[in-house]
Amino acid sequence: MSQHVLSTEANRRQLQQIIACLSDGVILLDPDQSILWANEAALAMHGASQISDLGANAKAYTQRFALRYRNNHVVPVDSYPISRLARGETFSDVLVDVASAADDERSWVHRVRSLVLADSRGEPESLVLIMDDVTDWASAEQRFEKTFAANPAPAVICRLSDLRYIKVNPGFLEMTGYARDQVIGTSTYELDVLDLAENKELARQRLCEGVTIAQMQAQLRLADGGSKQVIVAGQPLELNDEACMLFSFVDMEPRHKAEIALRQSEERFAKAFRLSPVPILLCGAADQRVLDVNDAFLDTLGYRGEDVLGSSIAQIDFIDDKNARIWLFATLEKTGSLDRIDVRLRRKDAGLIDCAVSADTVNIQDIPCYLLVLMDITERRRTELELVSAIEEVMKDASWFSRTLIEKLANVKSVNSPKLPSVSFTDLTARERDVLGLICEGLADKEIAARLKLAPNTVRNHVAMAYSKLNVHSRSEAIVWARERGLFSSEWRTKGQG
Repeated sequence: MSQHVLSTEANRRQLQQIIACLSDGVILLDPDQSILWANEAALAMHGASQISDLGANAKAYTQRFALRYRNNHVVPVDSYPISRLARGETFSDVLVDVASAADDERSWVHRVRSLVLADSRGEPESLVLIMDDVTDWASAEQRFEKTFAANPAPAVICRLSDLRYIKVNPGFLEMTGYARDQVIGTSTYELDVLDLAENKELARQRLCEGVTIAQMQAQLRLADGGSKQVIVAGQPLELNDEACMLFSFVDMEPRHKAEIALRQSEERFAKAFRLSPVPILLCGAADQRVLDVNDAFLDTLGYRGEDVLGSSIAQIDFIDDKNARIWLFATLEKTGSLDRIDVRLRRKDAGLIDCAVSADTVNIQDIPCYLLVLMDITERRRTELELVSAIEEVMKDASWFSRTLIEKLANVKSVNSPKLPSVSFTDLTARERDVLGLICEGLADKEIAARLKLAPNTVRNHVAMAYSKLNVHSRSEAIVWARERGLFSSEWRTKGQG
């Protein structure tokens, strides 16, 4: 064996000893393209247990492993790093996905470079393929890419070394109308995302220093030449080992339009509230404190604004019946609305007004409130009472006529009257029900006392309690109340036929 051969073998053994324990994968090729040796790291990066698993030479290697670029394009066989090395090429930082041709479920990402070792005569002596396993890095980058692209918030990333944009997500393109190639490679001076920012000089300084840019308002120039109000913020990050700045944006236009629509809606509500000829009151749902009233409310009830604003409904005490007030707000809390409930109100001068109350729940600045609309029905009620009084006069001398008329009146009132509070016949005691039945037969208090064998005062007490519970004020109203609910009608028919 010649001295040259011995020298070459010695050099290779020394080289193998040096690189055997390196974390980088190393594959040695002979100038004839045969694979001479590989360290443990290189074998692990290919899922191989021995050198023969890599193939006998460069051509065999290309048959055992499938390579793709990071854009998922297939690497042509003559462009494989090992093929290029076999031709004596030197290169650096070639990034490829490597998978076994027999089992593509297992794959790695290699960053590959080459080295050609020459002998003393300058002839290639050893071809070295050096690879770094960057699978974890590539997976993290892939996750970042997916997250960045899927993020609905508009965003761009610029490289700090030259302040050029290197990534843009669909949200930014959709918001601004730019195409991707109009953004990628463009400098921050050409497409200035900090244009007209609240503190542009500070933001520029922080961009150059590569530190966080606090969110601030800015004007973003659009592809069609217009502009858009945005909130912009910058966050430094490293991408592909390069210092970068991630700019994210919040489009202020939808919020601005919503604010305008809300303001216009509030203005319309305020005008309708003020100009309505019907008394209206607005109070908090939680504490029933009066937040606002219109002029019609003040005029109708005789109060001044300072008398009611800030006070609770209970403190003002303008609802004549305490129980009616408690029932009204308990029902509002439970159902959220009321429709034309008859309530008697007390003016500041102690005069009484009959009203039909409708109410609904509204949100004012995200606070639940009750809006009460009070329709004055005093005149209508007075007319009804006068009619009932006239009927009572007729009843004294013509009970047969009065009963027929009462039935017709009951039918008319049941059609035209508003919803009644939910008072049930069963809310009356047994004795009060007996008394109501005899009232419907047309008996006077003395006759009822004799029929039930009670003292006249006791009968009067039962009548008063029944009136209170039914919210009626006379015998005729009590008869109408019973007729509306179909009570005692058989007794009426019997007497009418008799």
